[in-house]
Amino acid sequence: MEAWYALYTKPNAEAQVARNLLARGFTTFLPLLPTRPGERLQPLFPTYLFLRCDMETVGMADLFWIPGLRRIVSFNGRPAVVPDEAIELIRQRLAQIEAQGGLPCHHFKPGDKVVIEEGPLAGLEGIFQGPMGPAERVQVLIHFLGQVNRLDIPVSMLRAAPPEEFRARRRGTRGHGRHIHYHDTPVAPPPAHAPGMELPPQP
Repeated sequence: MEAWYALYTKPNAEAQVARNLLARGFTTFLPLLPTRPGERLQPLFPTYLFLRCDMETVGMADLFWIPGLRRIVSFNGRPAVVPDEAIELIRQRLAQIEAQGGLPCHHFKPGDKVVIEEGPLAGLEGIFQGPMGPAERVQVLIHFLGQVNRLDIPVSMLRAAPPEEFRARRRGTRGHGRHIHYHDTPVAPPPAHAPGMELPPQP
């Protein structure tokens, strides 16, 4: 029975693997992020693409010869089936991004000081982490509840913070003369996070 499977490739070899599979008559799906005119398409999942086949008929060994392919994503030694619904959701999301004219562009660089403009954390300052290229969501280090946390946030909710504003709005103490120590190394996030924002697992 045919199903979708995820393939793991060498870096920058996704298109090469897809071409080789297509030449053998396989059905593949390499999700590429729609970009603005003149910009190069980028894989949605770097080093991954999807293959549709009957694995019982094809066999894993028949695929390992393909240049650029490292392995088939498997669990307990068996290729992991990707649900059709998941593939369809990816297609729909890519279509939405394309309809919007590509991913939002921004001018922030890692280390830039930013201010959150919208949402429950509006007014908080942070340090931009990345990515540098077009993206819907980016990561920012913020000082919250006496800790430094990495926040996953829509880039549209950020603006650049003038250096003097950033310095002025940082609190110097917690009260009773206790100084706040700011660090740029993220620590464990607080147990809850604001709606519309995500605190990803710490590396």
